[in-house]
Amino acid sequence: MYLIHNQCLIFLLVSLATISTISVAPAVPMGIEKITFDLSRLAANGLVGPPHGLRSLSYEFCIPATAEALAEVQAIDPTVHFYPHSAGRIGCTSEQYLCIGNTRQPNWQQVLLGIAQLEYVERIDEFFGE
Repeated sequence: MYLIHNQCLIFLLVSLATISTISVAPAVPMGIEKITFDLSRLAANGLVGPPHGLRSLSYEFCIPATAEALAEVQAIDPTVHFYPHSAGRIGCTSEQYLCIGNTRQPNWQQVLLGIAQLEYVERIDEFFGE
């Protein structure tokens, strides 16, 4: 009886030791590595800056110059602006459209991550209008 009890105890200790060494990494949203600006600067409402100077943040990215890509991006963010003849600071090519989005909208985090998850979006930079 002691032998069975000792074997169960050893099994239990080995199981607990194995479980305690397993670490779970926090879930990182897919595509977040494409966003080159610090998201922690933004409040939950999408605004950035000092208390008496809060403003939304604009960002830019490039997409293929196709009707399909335009439609897909518009489905994620109907407020995005497209500039087919401008490279922007991000450097879109002649086969790409410059897109400028903004955090001044409900669910801005989901919108931004939805765009970042598009395979053809290589990176998303903060936009500095001039």
